[in-house]
Amino acid sequence: MFFHPMDFLIIIAFILSLWAQFRVRGTFNRWSEVPINSGLTGYQAARMMLDRNGLHDVPVEPVPGTLSDHYDPIHRTVRLSEPVYYENSISAVSVACHEVGHAIQHSVHYPMLTLRHKIFPVVNIASGIAPFLLIAGFLFQATGLIGLGILFFSCAVAFQLVTLPVEFNASSRAREIMISEGFITNEEERGVAKVLNAAALTYVAAALISLLELVKYIMIFTQSRD
Repeated sequence: MFFHPMDFLIIIAFILSLWAQFRVRGTFNRWSEVPINSGLTGYQAARMMLDRNGLHDVPVEPVPGTLSDHYDPIHRTVRLSEPVYYENSISAVSVACHEVGHAIQHSVHYPMLTLRHKIFPVVNIASGIAPFLLIAGFLFQATGLIGLGILFFSCAVAFQLVTLPVEFNASSRAREIMISEGFITNEEERGVAKVLNAAALTYVAAALISLLELVKYIMIFTQSRD
């Protein structure tokens, strides 16, 4: 129950996740020290990118913290951490434009983002219930509870898998617009790619951990029925 062959793979994936988090911070800090030739701050780049895509009514707001940047689909607001909002570095502009990429996805009804929004309420409930069902199922050797816990946990895994194309697509949109609109030079694209790829790796690692855990629970469930 507590030690399963899949745990070795999960531990490796967990180490990968820690490395990815370390890398994204290190990459962000490194390219935060490199000023962007255009002189744009994260706020200015985000505002220009929104306006040039007809999203004049989407505000850009500063929020406390580091790497706390996000797009709020409910209030249709781009929120940038203060280092990103005020600085004119490659990191700041890269992260700001990535979040605007989500706003553009929202405006054009990008299918995977729409799907993520639709399943979020279900996932929010299911992810909170799943651990209790699984723990109870394992403690009382109740295959029914384990099966139900797996079903609920599958919703959370599906959400993370859907998130991957959403994040990659937002970065792709950001890079294309940053180049076409002259926010960055061709030489600066390398730094932008490193910042965005490092951030994407954290989502890949998190999804991998969840997927491996799901496979583990399914294997335990199958063995218990046999």
